[in-house]
Amino acid sequence: MRGLLICSMETKQKLEIIYVSAENQLSQRVIRVLKVKDEKILAYCYSKRMVRTFTVSGILSAGAIRKRMGA
Repeated sequence: MRGLLICSMETKQKLEIIYVSAENQLSQRVIRVLKVKDEKILAYCYSKRMVRTFTVSGILSAGAIRKRMGA
């Protein structure tokens, strides 16, 4: 997971994550990682349209967003 986050930060690639908050709220987010430090990441969240801090342990799933090919 950490390797994916660092790669995303270096390439400025968006990630889609499934995240559980400290209050046990599940959400699906699209983020762009800005900084990775210990167990926290700083990322721009496209869902909330602001920079947010996420705990790495709260990220249940993460994957790169691929560009769609037109038909």
